[in-house]
Amino acid sequence: MAHPFLVKDIAFQAGVSTATVDRVLNDRTGVRPQTVARVKAAIRELEKQQAGMEIQGRKYAIDVVMEAPERFTDAVRRAFENEATTFMPTIFRCRFHLAETMRAQEIAQLLDRIRLRGTDGVVLKAPDVPEVTAAVARLESADIAVVTLVTDLPHSARTAYAGADNRAAGETAAYLIGERFAGQAATVLVTLSSNRFRGEEEREIGFRRILRERYPSIGIVEIGEGFGKSEETGVLALDALTRHPEINAAYSIGGGNRAVLAAFHQLDRTCSLFVAHDLDQENLELLRDGRVHFVLHHDLKTDARTAFRAIMGRRTAVAGSGGQCLSAVEVITPYNLPVA
Repeated sequence: MAHPFLVKDIAFQAGVSTATVDRVLNDRTGVRPQTVARVKAAIRELEKQQAGMEIQGRKYAIDVVMEAPERFTDAVRRAFENEATTFMPTIFRCRFHLAETMRAQEIAQLLDRIRLRGTDGVVLKAPDVPEVTAAVARLESADIAVVTLVTDLPHSARTAYAGADNRAAGETAAYLIGERFAGQAATVLVTLSSNRFRGEEEREIGFRRILRERYPSIGIVEIGEGFGKSEETGVLALDALTRHPEINAAYSIGGGNRAVLAAFHQLDRTCSLFVAHDLDQENLELLRDGRVHFVLHHDLKTDARTAFRAIMGRRTAVAGSGGQCLSAVEVITPYNLPVA
C-alpha cells in the first residue's frame, strides 16, 4: 500500500501499534479486518489533511473525545476539519474518538491511553462525573491541555471551555415558549439525553427558572436517559405523552427530535411549539419543514477556534486562552438560516 506517511503517524491516527500498521502495509496475516479498515481509513484521513498544506508550519496532534449522537459528532467533525485549514501554515491533525454512549470508566481509560501515548491536547465532551474529572487532572498534570466542548467540567483542572452559555440558552428557550403561551395553559415536554451532562443540566436550570418567575401557568414534564437516540427517546416521549395528555409543546435539550415528533403524530396530538438545539442536518430539515419552530444554534467553528487557540497557548505558540470562552446563541428560524 503506497503512502507518503511515517508508520508512526499512521499508527497514531489509527490508534494502533506501529507493528500492526507494518503488518497491514505489507499485507501480512494476523490482522483483523476491522483493524485493516481502521489503518486504511487513517491513511485516507492523513491524505485529506495533507491536501493543500504544502506550506508546513507547526503541527499539533489533537484528540477529540465525544459521547454524543452521531448526527452531532458529524457536525463537530466538519467544523473542526474546516476550521483547521484557517490556521495554516500551522497544522492541526485531529483524531476523533466518537461514541453515542460510553461508560464513565471507558472514557477515563481512553483519556489515560491518550495521555500515555502522547498528544498536544484533548477536546472533550463527556459527563461531569468523578472518573472523568480525575482523568482530566492526570492529563493536565502531564502538561496536556484539555478543552471541554459544549458541556463543561467546571470543577475539573481543564484548560478552557469552548461552547455556549448553556444556562442563557435554556432561558432563551423559556422566553420563546413563554411568550407563545403567555396567559394560557400549556405543558412542555422537556427532553434530556442524560442528566450526567453539565451542559444539559444548565439548560434545564435556566429554562425552569424563567418559567417559574415569568410564566408560572406553563408546566413541565421531563424525560431523560434516552441518550439522544431515536428509538430510546421515542419510547420515553410516547410514554410521557400518553400519561400527560395536556402536553402541547416540546423543548428538546438532548435531541432525538424526529422520534419525539413521531410520538406526537402517533397519538394524533399537536405540538404547537417545538424548540430544539443545534443546527445539525436533522434539525435543519425539520426547521425547513415547519415541524421544528426554533433552533438555538451556536457556531461550532467558533468553538473549534477556541479549542485550537487554547491548545496552542499551552504550547506557548500564542497567548493563552484559559477559562470560559463562550460562543453566542442564535435563535434560528426558516428565514435566517446561516449561509454554509
